[in-house]
Amino acid sequence: MRGLSWTVLRLHRSAVVLWGGALLAATVALIWMYAIGDDARAGIGACATPATGQLPPCSAVHAITADGIYADTLASVGTAVSYLMFPVAAWAGGALTGRELETGTAHLDWTQSVTPARWLAARLTVPAALLASGTAAAVLLNVWARQDGNPDLVGDWYYADVFVSTGPAAVAHVLAGLALGALAGLLTKKTLPAIGLALAATLVLHNALDWYRTSLWPTVTTTGRAALDLPRSALDLEHGVITTTGERIGNNTACVGSDSLADVQRCKSSSNLTDFWATYHPRSHFWPLQFMETGLLLALAAAATATAFWLLRRRTA
Repeated sequence: MRGLSWTVLRLHRSAVVLWGGALLAATVALIWMYAIGDDARAGIGACATPATGQLPPCSAVHAITADGIYADTLASVGTAVSYLMFPVAAWAGGALTGRELETGTAHLDWTQSVTPARWLAARLTVPAALLASGTAAAVLLNVWARQDGNPDLVGDWYYADVFVSTGPAAVAHVLAGLALGALAGLLTKKTLPAIGLALAATLVLHNALDWYRTSLWPTVTTTGRAALDLPRSALDLEHGVITTTGERIGNNTACVGSDSLADVQRCKSSSNLTDFWATYHPRSHFWPLQFMETGLLLALAAAATATAFWLLRRRTA
């Protein structure tokens, strides 16, 4: 297996170099973001015109551009990590399996004491190890660079790119892309069709996760005044009012602008309402949602890998 691993690295050294370069660039960028984090927070802090003893002049604060650089760079890194499964799947389908089957390189290996199963195992194990370790390092650096996680700078935890790029789901996304790409290459045995099929499969997967992510863990429903004043960190999924007949009307914003409890009571009376409700995910649901998404993706990756081995064995039996 060691010889096969070195063969995979030599055959795909361009991809390895590109992956290493991307990781190096991300590392440098995130270390820089950590270094300018204090300046970035100062750039979005409160100010006064004219300046006071506690607040700096707004002209000086507005001149600071660190906050924009910080936010934009972290957003770019997060997006790159979140969408990494697409190029990985295309490469796995086009170069890792599809091209070798199309050109006959795989069949040549199989005639030289290398079984099809060992051939596929080497082509999956080596990139999986490199991709998993590299993505995990990028995620840890990303979390570290965010420091106190100010949502005005780094985005709220439930934004899709932020969510994926700050937890173990990022590694699972990449491994799922690798497995789906390899399977696409075995199905088509052609480079370009494998790339197209791999991209289509990962696009469906990515959109499905975006759509159903909030359903992976039970939500919290609250009623009363708290439903009108959810914390900034809460992912508000649906809110509404309860009428005097007991009917719940979703996405109704009645009485939202009320400033005091007395105003709320007057608004309720005049609108024939008895209460308010809201369904949401609190910040504490980040990890349950991460683990559920990670588990689903790893299960999918395992199923795609098992299918790839089954298909290869059937074709070479």
